[in-house]
Amino acid sequence: MAGALDGITILDLTRILAGPTCTQLLGDLGAEVIKVENPATGGDDTRGWGPPNVCDTDGQPTDLSAYFMAANRNKKSVSIDISTELGQQQVRALARRADIVVENFKPGGLAKYGLGPDDLLTRQPGLIYCSISGFGQTGPNRDKPGYDLMAQGFGGIMSLTGEPDGAPMKVGVGIADVMCGMYATVGILAALRHKERTGEGQHIDIALVDSQLAWLINEGTNYLESGDLPQRRGNGHPNIVPYHVFAVADGHAIIAVGNDSQFARFCDYLGCAEIVQDARFATNLARTQNRDALLAVIGPRLAARPLAAVIAGLEACKVPVGPVNTIDLALGSDQAQARDMVVAMPRADVQKGQVRLLGNPLKLSRTPVSYRLPPPHCGQDSQEILGPLSLDD
Repeated sequence: MAGALDGITILDLTRILAGPTCTQLLGDLGAEVIKVENPATGGDDTRGWGPPNVCDTDGQPTDLSAYFMAANRNKKSVSIDISTELGQQQVRALARRADIVVENFKPGGLAKYGLGPDDLLTRQPGLIYCSISGFGQTGPNRDKPGYDLMAQGFGGIMSLTGEPDGAPMKVGVGIADVMCGMYATVGILAALRHKERTGEGQHIDIALVDSQLAWLINEGTNYLESGDLPQRRGNGHPNIVPYHVFAVADGHAIIAVGNDSQFARFCDYLGCAEIVQDARFATNLARTQNRDALLAVIGPRLAARPLAAVIAGLEACKVPVGPVNTIDLALGSDQAQARDMVVAMPRADVQKGQVRLLGNPLKLSRTPVSYRLPPPHCGQDSQEILGPLSLDD
C-alpha cells in the first residue's frame, strides 16, 4: 500500500536531531529521503554519539549508534563534500530531482556554497526549502548556535521544570529538537499543499527557540494574562489540583483529578469524603489556592496503600490514575506491543540480523506509515544515487 507521500523526494541536508526527526517522519509517510553526509567528518555527528552502537557480524561497533538510529530510518545516505565544486554540483543535481530540501546549517551557511534558499528557489520556483536553526533566519541571535539545551534554557521551559527548591532542569530528552522537527513537518506539508494548488514553492524558516516558546502552552498564556511568573512545581500542575505524582507504599502513582466530580469520587475512595464540603477544597479554583493544605490531607492516606490497590481502586471510581513506568516497562507493556510502538527492521550486516527502533505513532487507515529502509551506514547508497546523476546545469 502506497504511503501518503509516495512519489515525493526529499533532499535531506540535516544532522543531529531536529532536522532528522522531520525527514524521518516524512520518510515514514512514504517519501524518498536522500540524506547527504560529509565523508570528511564521518557523516552525521550522532553516528559517534555512542555507546551503544550496533555491532557488525564480527562483533565490532559500527557507525549505527542508537542515537543516530532514533531519527534516520527510511533514508538513503550519500557522501558528498559540499565544500568542493563537485559536491556543490552534486547537491544542485539532487535538488533538481527533489520536491523538498530540508537543512539545518547556521543561517547563511549554505549560501556561501551557492546552495541557499535564494540560490535553489531561483533555479526551481516550485521547490519547498525548509531551514531549521537555533534562533531563525532573522533577529539579533540568528548567528548563535542552536542546541536543544540552549533552546530549553532560552525559551523558558527549564525555569518551569524541576522541584520547587531545586535547580532549573531540562526535559529528559531533546524535546526542543523533536518538537521543532514536528513543527517543520507541519510547515512542509502545508507548503506541499500550496504547491499542489499553485505550483509555487517557498522558503520555510523555523527555529528551535520559536518552537519551544510556542509549546510553553498554558504556562506561557498564564504569564501573558496575569503578569505573574510561573513557578517550578515539580510534578504538580499550575491549574489543576490534585494532579501530581504521589508516593505510595511501594512506589509512585500518578493521579490526575480533572474536575469536581472526580474529586468527590477520589475523596470517597480515600475515606475523606467530608473534605469535599470544605470551602478550601470544594472547587478546583479553591484547591489550587490551598494546594499545600490539600496535599497534607491526601498524601499520608495514599502513602499507606500499595500501588496496585491505588490503581485498581481509582480506576473503579473512574478517577485517572497510572504508574510511573521505567522505559523497559513502558516499551514492554501490552499497550506498546498492541500499538506497534517497537519495530524490528532486518539488517543482514549486523550481529543480531536486525535493529530495533521506536515505532511511528501515526495510525492512518488508508495510507499507513511503513518501515522500508533501516538506518543507513554513512554513504552506503552513494553509487546508487550519485552514479546516474547529470551534473549539467
